[in-house]
Amino acid sequence: MSSDWAASALAWWHEAGVDTLVDEAPRDWLNPRPAAAPARVEAAPREAPPADLAAFQAWLLSSDGLPGASGGGTRVGPAGDPAAGLMVMVDMPSAEDVAAGTLLSGEPGRLFDRMLGAIGRGRDTLYLASLSPIRFPTGQLDGDDTATLAEIARHHVGLVAPAALLLFGDACAKALLGCTVPRARARWHELATPTGPVRTLATIRPEKLIGQPNLKKHAWEDLQLLREGLKG
Repeated sequence: MSSDWAASALAWWHEAGVDTLVDEAPRDWLNPRPAAAPARVEAAPREAPPADLAAFQAWLLSSDGLPGASGGGTRVGPAGDPAAGLMVMVDMPSAEDVAAGTLLSGEPGRLFDRMLGAIGRGRDTLYLASLSPIRFPTGQLDGDDTATLAEIARHHVGLVAPAALLLFGDACAKALLGCTVPRARARWHELATPTGPVRTLATIRPEKLIGQPNLKKHAWEDLQLLREGLKG
């Protein structure tokens, strides 16, 4: 083998990046070592909600850590009397609610007021809140965010500690009770919160009652159950 051929081969290897012929440690070239796993990136811990109700209400309206906050949508906070003994929860503000700045506005709100009047209540004798203070662009809760919103809602209910909680609609019932309204309604449940269990009912949301008036008899049954439960 000529020296010119050897020099040419070495020059080609050098250009290919081979700059050493022997490592200090032996290497099994037929069974290369697996590549190191990429470093695990830990997710930043989620901001803990305040343990004081007034501070928590302000946090709902300002925190960047809430699901949907990156969209910059208008928020609608809770309203009413936290000491009234009755807490009512919807899934999120409607488009009308965002415009009005209050939950359960428009025609659904008027029906809601009539439902309350039928059991001797008004908005001043309850505390009205939502799973999400932010309206999602689709009008529906994102499945990936529901668990986070449910955890925040349990914290919220625990701070209020009502004698009874009324959930409107499937989204609330599934998030907090694990089942839809048809399966959850007409009976009491106990919702676990950080400060103890809270007696909870689920019923049909006013928007659905407007579109399907035949369901009003079921909602009336639920309201009667609620009224009896609040007497105890």
